[in-house]
Amino acid sequence: MGFAAYKARLNDIVSGSVVGRYFHLDGSGHPNEIKGARFTTELRAGLTTFFTMAYIIAVNASVLTDSGATCVCNDANDPTCLNDREYNLCLVEVNRDLVTATAAIAAFGSFLMGISSNLPVAVAPAMGLNAYLAYQIVGFHGTGPINYRVAMMAVFVEGFIFIALSLLGVRQWLARIIPASIKVACGAGIGLFLTLIGLSYSAGIGAITGSKATPLELGGCPTQYLDPDTGACLSHKATSPTMWLGFMVGGVLTALLMTYKVRGAMIVGIALVSIFSWPRDTSITYFPHSDVGDSRFEFFKNVVAFHPIQRILAVQDWTLSTIDGNVAGQFILAVFTMLYVDILDATGTLYSMARFSGVVDPDTGDFPKSTIAYCADAISISVGSLFGSSPVTAFVESGSGIQEGGRTGLTAMTTGVCFFISLFFAPIFASIPPWATGGALILVGCMMMRGMTAINWNYPGDSIPAFVTLMFMPFSYSIAYGLVAGIMCYAILNTVTWALGAVSRGRLLPPDYDDKEYWSFRSDSARNQPWFIRAIKGDKRFWRPEDNDSFELQSAEIRTKE
Repeated sequence: MGFAAYKARLNDIVSGSVVGRYFHLDGSGHPNEIKGARFTTELRAGLTTFFTMAYIIAVNASVLTDSGATCVCNDANDPTCLNDREYNLCLVEVNRDLVTATAAIAAFGSFLMGISSNLPVAVAPAMGLNAYLAYQIVGFHGTGPINYRVAMMAVFVEGFIFIALSLLGVRQWLARIIPASIKVACGAGIGLFLTLIGLSYSAGIGAITGSKATPLELGGCPTQYLDPDTGACLSHKATSPTMWLGFMVGGVLTALLMTYKVRGAMIVGIALVSIFSWPRDTSITYFPHSDVGDSRFEFFKNVVAFHPIQRILAVQDWTLSTIDGNVAGQFILAVFTMLYVDILDATGTLYSMARFSGVVDPDTGDFPKSTIAYCADAISISVGSLFGSSPVTAFVESGSGIQEGGRTGLTAMTTGVCFFISLFFAPIFASIPPWATGGALILVGCMMMRGMTAINWNYPGDSIPAFVTLMFMPFSYSIAYGLVAGIMCYAILNTVTWALGAVSRGRLLPPDYDDKEYWSFRSDSARNQPWFIRAIKGDKRFWRPEDNDSFELQSAEIRTKE
């Protein structure tokens, strides 16, 4: 009996078992079994998803380490403690903690998503929100308005609000009332924000830096030529060996691999740059002969080891005792900004992945167990905050596993198991330098820009607010301010044009007003409103079975349509 025969036998055994029926595998006998969904295919798809998104372990740890976490800076002359020995040793420990935390919450969230919702969608800390938390909420090395403990409390609270909104059915309505072009611009703006981070020194290749005369200028000089006050390059611009290594291998080579559709292209780029940076006594080493370099190298030599979370585990300020009036406003802003971005991110990703899998109901626009999927995502947010991580979300990289044939939750569960295994290789993931992940951040930003074509450029009342949104995010270094600016611009422009049109009875409407995107705060149809609103209105069908996902929304043919 050959390998193919053994494989077919294994697939038949699993399909005929309780596992096969629960996940609706092909041949399970379930009324809504998914044609073509086979056990070994799901495993392969899960591995593909993992290798596509495993870069998040190093990237998320690198970005969140810049917040300083629970490390305390006591240098009165330098509030960022850039050259403080004790503080930098603390950051090394925090980075290791975050490697463990990222892998742990990705394992937990992906497994929970797969087993509860039966969707092939993996979960991990969200790119963009991690940068928002690190650089805007907590600030670089703790220089922001909120300390790390309060920020983790904000993430914890946001997760539970998300659960409540999911159970009430409000999440769809909230996502719907945001103008479509601003939704698209939000993703593109976050992409530009990530690109800016990928080009910086702290979490990227170091190609740009600040300056006294201009907001940004060319960087790329070795660290000894950086101005300690402004961070600008005093000389030797674009001569840093690490910058060129990150650019050519982590950026250009990875882009070429992506062009040829090589799965795991980002992992290849990150791995190669890291391997080149590990030998000591080179100009590109990540282990220089210093206190920090020696500490990194000693941990790296363990290779296989589990690093327990020591500094960031359950560090929430449960009583919010450190909050005053100003910080309270920042806390509320942080909670609702992360909540809004999570709603948009999770909604867009889950719907696009569900549509890619062929499980979206063409009549309702919903997919099976959608409420459970959102709750799984929200639960992971709160659990992740206990690990010390920024909010998690469904990952668009799950599409690579779906492309490989993944159709059920077994794909996400396999990805979760892979992340669990990675917990025992913490010394490797903690030794990935920022110039190795900078290229990945830039390329992720590039992919997030693709949605710009969906902005309605035909009508200024839609396109200008969208542009303001995506422009303000990187230039103000804040996702929150970008959203606020875009929504305010939209409200002013469209309220004035509406008022002029109403007063003049349509004579003063813009000539291209017909090109305006439709927008309304009301639901398009009564059946798409939250169930409790339908109940208040006296709708006899205020409760629908899909509100708690007790039946499948699709037939087997729709489920297997690609």
